[in-house]
Amino acid sequence: METKKVWFVTGASKGLGLALAKKLLEQGYRVVATSRTIQSLHSEIGEQSEHFLPLEVSLTDPENVKSAIGKSIEHFGQLDVIVNNAGYGQIGTLEELSDEEARANFDINVFGTLNVIRNAMPYLRQQRSGHIFNISSIGGYSGNFPGWGIYCATKFAVAGLTESLAEEIKDFGVKATVVYPGYFRTDFLSKESVRTPENVIEEYEAARNSEQAHLDEINGNQPNNPEKGAEAIIKISEEQYPPVHFLLGSGAAEALDKKFEMMKGEADKWESLTLSTVI
Repeated sequence: METKKVWFVTGASKGLGLALAKKLLEQGYRVVATSRTIQSLHSEIGEQSEHFLPLEVSLTDPENVKSAIGKSIEHFGQLDVIVNNAGYGQIGTLEELSDEEARANFDINVFGTLNVIRNAMPYLRQQRSGHIFNISSIGGYSGNFPGWGIYCATKFAVAGLTESLAEEIKDFGVKATVVYPGYFRTDFLSKESVRTPENVIEEYEAARNSEQAHLDEINGNQPNNPEKGAEAIIKISEEQYPPVHFLLGSGAAEALDKKFEMMKGEADKWESLTLSTVI
């Protein structure tokens, strides 16, 4: 009888991470789930068992992450799929946000992901197999959302490092996929999950309108079901040749098309100047 793979999912107490952890357990996979508080994992998913290992992890603490990876190996004897899902949205224009606010968003969304990768890779490299999913966003390839510049920058970074990662680890039989979710019906846009700038500059009308639209209109009305999103990620994990880039949900492809059209239009318009550097 085939033993189901072991998944390591960060940010698993809510949102897409929670939907994924639950769906994996339903399908017989073994799951390590991390969150900032272990109580949230117990209340949302359950207690530790032979199939489930909840861990309280601070992703910004490299030693804490290293310990979590070690506990996962000790409990299940292996690791197969890593999902770097933990993250949060930081609203605010680039002028408004302090250095501390901007760095805090990068610490979780980018450096937390890197901490997991560098501590998981020795195991995946040794066993010559595995799959790393890094959860980005449609804001990871299209940054035209006023007031979301720092968040988009973190997700652009996640996309870029995943592209490089895929090339770096392919010789070890390990795969990497960056996932770009559209709008999913999770609590990501709730006032408890999104951080707003401490020092607001009211002149940024477009940013304020975008902020209110996301918090008051889009929140709760997102078109995509997180359970369906979880099922799609599981299916990608079962592919022999999975994509490096995976668009997830309604709206993701449309946003990409708009980005391509904008970039191609600008490239065509300025082509003569672009090529003016040729001797």
